[in-house]
Parts: sequence; C-alpha cells; structure tokens
Amino acid sequence: MSENYVYMEKNGEIATVYLNRPDKRNAMNYQMWVAIGELMDQCEQDKEIKFVVFRGVDESAFAAGADISEFKTLRYTAVAADRYNRATLVAEEKIMHLSKPTIAMIQGFCVGGGCEIALACDFRFSDGSGKFGITPAKLGLVYNLPGTKNLVDLVGPAKAKDILFTGRLLDAEEALNIGLIDRIYSSDEIKAKTYEYAEGICRNAQFAVRGSKYIIGKVCEGETRDTDEIAKLVLDSFETEDYREGVDAFLEKRKPKFTYS
Repeated sequence: MSENYVYMEKNGEIATVYLNRPDKRNAMNYQMWVAIGELMDQCEQDKEIKFVVFRGVDESAFAAGADISEFKTLRYTAVAADRYNRATLVAEEKIMHLSKPTIAMIQGFCVGGGCEIALACDFRFSDGSGKFGITPAKLGLVYNLPGTKNLVDLVGPAKAKDILFTGRLLDAEEALNIGLIDRIYSSDEIKAKTYEYAEGICRNAQFAVRGSKYIIGKVCEGETRDTDEIAKLVLDSFETEDYREGVDAFLEKRKPKFTYS
C-alpha cells in the first residue's frame, strides 16, 4: 500500500507492529486490516521472531475504531461490506492463531476495531489513559462472532452484553477489574514493562510456549479431552533439545540456553 499506516519493526526476537495514523487516532481502514494479515504471515514464517507487540505509533491512541468515512463507500451495503469484513476477520484470525505470543500495548483510545485487535492478542497491557469500547450498537451493526467470543471468554456473557448493548467506554481501571485487560502501568513504565515481559517469555523454551498457546486455544474452542494431535505434541516435547537443556540446566543450577525457534 502507498501509505505506511501499519508497519513492523524487529528488535532482536521481538517484532513490533505499529498502527500509524496518529492524525486519525489510528482509526482502522481496509488497507490497514489487509496489511496486518500480511504482517502476521511474515511473523509466522520468520524464525527469528518469538514475540509480537501491537501498539500505536505514539501515546495518543492504540486505535480509536474504524475509519467511518469508509462506511459510505466500502461498507455501505451488505455486498460491499462483505469484502471489508472478510479482511478484518482474516487479520483477526491470523493474530489469534499466530503460534507466537502477542501483547497489545494500549495507550489512549482502544475502541471498535482497535479493541478487536487487542482482544485477539494473548495479553493486553494498558497505561492509565486507556479507554475501551466496542460500539457497533451505535452504528446499527452486529459485531462478528470471533470478536464476540474473545470478549465473552475474557469478561463473561453479562459483561459482554453490557459492553456491546450500551457501546459505552470503560476506563483502564474498570477494564482491569472485569478482566478485559491484564495489567495497568504508568505512562512512564508501560513500554519498558511490556518489552520486559516479552523478553522473559522469549528466554523460555519456545516449543513449550507455543505448545501451551495451541492447547489453550483448543480449550477455548471447547476441547475437553486429549486428541491424538495434542497427545503427540506433549510427547514430542520430550524429544526436543530444549527439554534436555532444561533438565541439565536445572540439575547444574544454571540458566538454560534454549535454541528452538
């Protein structure tokens, strides 16, 4: 795309996806959703990347919803909206099913499409300026199932109904109290704390981290019993070099040096 509304930077094992429309509070347009899907493919394929952080390009906003100007063009009829909605669903699914962990680092507005991205991530960290909402009821729209399920999984059915039926905005404290976000840091701390957390996970055995993410995903999809695939995943972990390194490091009272990527 010609505009650099979404871009990614790598720093060691961590990739950061920046939402970059500060003049529009990073309001999401069609091109941005397409770009996010493409970047998730890159992250999946890049063996150097172990963790992905989503954030706004500055502290003014994470993303303040959808670009409403496109509602008169790309989303004005059901037929036109279908193409747009497919792009959002593809991006959302690719974030959710990325094998590598993700954090939404939130400052300012995290509304509509911005909240959709955050809900698709594994973790949501905010500073005190975070404002959260999902507002299709104010536009006469029905929210999609994957986003709704992510919301229900985090806050439960009654609170999800409150958020969706009213379209109201929640501050960071309320979002934390109901489980919509995981942690609140000061504006001075949030960047350091987010990347410190990501770096800690990068130091762990990645086969184990990704295996856990996969199994938790299956639990959220309703799986309650070991499948052949999950049983094989568990047993395969005993055959990795990282397992042997982890045991040796524990017995030798040293920090392990894991190599799986």
